[in-house]
Amino acid sequence: MATTSVMRWLGLMAICMLIVMLMAANFGAMPLSMRTLLRAPLSDMAWQIWINIRLPRVLLAVLLGMALAVSGAVMQGLFRNPLADPGLLGISSGAGLAVAISIVIPLGLPPLLALWLPTLAAFMGSLVVTLLIFSFSRLALGNLSRLLLVGIAINALCGAAVGVLSWLSNDQQLRQLALWGMGSLSAAQWPSLAVCAVLILPALIAIQLRARRLNLLQLGEEDAHYMGIDVKRTQRQLLVLSALLVGTAVAVSGIIGFVGLVVPHLMRFCLGSDHRWMLPGSALAGAILLLLADTLARTVVVPAEMPVGLLTSLLGGPWFLWLILREQRGMNE
Repeated sequence: MATTSVMRWLGLMAICMLIVMLMAANFGAMPLSMRTLLRAPLSDMAWQIWINIRLPRVLLAVLLGMALAVSGAVMQGLFRNPLADPGLLGISSGAGLAVAISIVIPLGLPPLLALWLPTLAAFMGSLVVTLLIFSFSRLALGNLSRLLLVGIAINALCGAAVGVLSWLSNDQQLRQLALWGMGSLSAAQWPSLAVCAVLILPALIAIQLRARRLNLLQLGEEDAHYMGIDVKRTQRQLLVLSALLVGTAVAVSGIIGFVGLVVPHLMRFCLGSDHRWMLPGSALAGAILLLLADTLARTVVVPAEMPVGLLTSLLGGPWFLWLILREQRGMNE
């Protein structure tokens, strides 16, 4: 696709994201409008709701949507496999298990360290599983069936471990684990948003700077090496950055599945396979998708709230089945 066409697509997506952000900030149990806000003083309840509740949640949805979509695009590029996804391969489950341990077995840390503990635990859990999956990928020579079986096994083991922790937890911890396991942005606050921004934005920039090297890795490790790429170092860097994105997202919102699977496919179809354009496109599309899903989760069953992870799973499940069937048709032909 021509560069001008790609830039036009990205520009339209950026404008669409801003429009969806504005709509999401105004929709909710208490509908707001810009006319109401402009007429009210800053001390009015409408402004307090908009600034302290709606705006942090909208910005958090943007950051997490970008993180999940870009991590999925990187995983698919590294494994050279269109079905690679942090959730399907067990990476989200590894991060989730680490967060569950930090919830059920608190360490009594000072408030500042306690704020970072779930994120650090999720990062370590996602990194360990990512390295494990990558090792299996090299042993299996990229065999899709074996990778998915490994992911299923890791998901099962982590799910069993979280079940044991749930059995050991008290009522408050059990409710926290249950809500967190379904994925929700209800805990969005300015401190958690600041933590996410500090970790996610630099990781997104670092991944984008390695987009050209990720393109070369699609040719194979040997060809990429001959073209001047330090293959091992690039793979390690991208793995760590992806684990950081997934770990941060899981620590703040719980497990929100299929964003990293669906969005990169759509962007590959619209923008092509060049990661210089697909990565920013995935970031914008991921933000839009999670914003729409979270807005629906907040408004469909008012005054209650539906976990956003349920909505993304309802979207991603049929998409995943379609991808499996398409892969099978390709193999039969």
